[in-house]
Amino acid sequence: QVQLAESGGGLVQAGGSLTLTCTASGSAADIDDMGWYRQVPGQERELVASSSSGGVTYYADSVRDRFTIFRDNAKNIVIMQMNSLEFEDTAVYYCNANSRGGWHYWGQGTQVTVSS
Repeated sequence: QVQLAESGGGLVQAGGSLTLTCTASGSAADIDDMGWYRQVPGQERELVASSSSGGVTYYADSVRDRFTIFRDNAKNIVIMQMNSLEFEDTAVYYCNANSRGGWHYWGQGTQVTVSS
């Protein structure tokens, strides 16, 4: 089992920045990919950014060049720096971790609200 603890959401004005942090505990050594999803009420959860254990990153087109994902494998932490935030970035952000054995883990979610 893997537990994910998130922090860093909040309210920010458009154009501002926020940093989301996710710390994995438990059987964290089994984790391959870690990343962040977001969900708006009434819409499907979408992948925002991810990082494999080997350092391969992915960004959704809507956040590329504004968001940056950092991963510290030794500390089992993934951080997403969000710059130039837009109203459309408002959502609940969920940390995700996928194990090499095919298990999927989720954090409890943290609200990000961008005021226009």
